[in-house]
Amino acid sequence: MAIAKTNIKKDDTVMVITGKDAGKTGKVLQVLPASGRVVVEGVNVVKRHTKPTQKNPQGGIMEKPAAIDLSNVMLYCGKCNKVTRISKTIVDGKRVRRCKHCGEILK
Repeated sequence: MAIAKTNIKKDDTVMVITGKDAGKTGKVLQVLPASGRVVVEGVNVVKRHTKPTQKNPQGGIMEKPAAIDLSNVMLYCGKCNKVTRISKTIVDGKRVRRCKHCGEILK
């Protein structure tokens, strides 16, 4: 399997565009390019039964976000409040990502 090419990076804000969580926005916690998936905060939350550990001596049922497919999310521009594609431009000798709608530089 080939590694998925993506414009989404850790700590980006994305919106889920399809699936059971469509319309939700959240911060990217992890990008998994080998499997073409991302973990987004507050999206696709699953319950896991865990044994007691030193970190979590209580154990029990824990909720955590699971990975969703890269194709189901799009970058979200906070300035124009829309999902967007990006254009790459050079600013001060550095290559930056820019919103296609408003031109805002995405971090």
